Amino acid sequence: MTEAAELPPAPEQAREVFGERFADAVRYAELLAEAGVQRGLIGPREVPRLWERHLLNCAVLSEAVPEGVTVCDVGSGAGLPGIPLALVREDLNITLLEPLLRRTNFLTEVVELLGLDHVTVVRGRAEEVMGKLPPVHVVTARAVAPLDRLATWGIPLLRPYGEMLALKGDTAEEELKAAATALAKLGAVSTSILHVGEGVVDPLSTVVRVEVGESPGGVRFAAKKAKAARTERTRRRR
Repeated sequence: MTEAAELPPAPEQAREVFGERFADAVRYAELLAEAGVQRGLIGPREVPRLWERHLLNCAVLSEAVPEGVTVCDVGSGAGLPGIPLALVREDLNITLLEPLLRRTNFLTEVVELLGLDHVTVVRGRAEEVMGKLPPVHVVTARAVAPLDRLATWGIPLLRPYGEMLALKGDTAEEELKAAATALAKLGAVSTSILHVGEGVVDPLSTVVRVEVGESPGGVRFAAKKAKAARTERTRRRR
């Protein structure tokens, strides 16, 4: 049986980024390294690089998120980027959306243990909760799916003039070009690539930003939403 990888001490940048929540960030890292690995939420090889590659890489996403908005982290998994974002931004109202029970159980435990009162865990797929969850200002995602597919799940969850922020790697530019037609059909009006985390992570975290207009999800979703609303009104009359 191979020996479990050891979680390295938190780097000095983590103290600066997480501030008063630094102790909670350390506890979250420990949970990922222990229960996260045991439950198959992250691979054991990721433990030595949890801070740089995962926690800090996700926490710096906060640089791109406006103040006081609602956020839905799609396919949250073990809570990345949603939990690090919640630790550095208590002004946000964050929903962690995840379909798998073992992951939502873990997320609920983390949220309760760390006292993240501004975070809600919801079990479900994005396509299942469309029109059921209140629309949000910002959708976040990391390592969920290629951009064109991710957009079909994430964009319909947005409020008019909201934005999707997807943490991507070296393929960001190629994915954005390949998804251009799909994004336009989904109501996107502007796209850009941001690099965040100067002085914190190296390389910088790459974020694809997709801004939408007044019809997030495009014409097809608007029609689907209207039909659902009519059905709900009919049901209530009965």
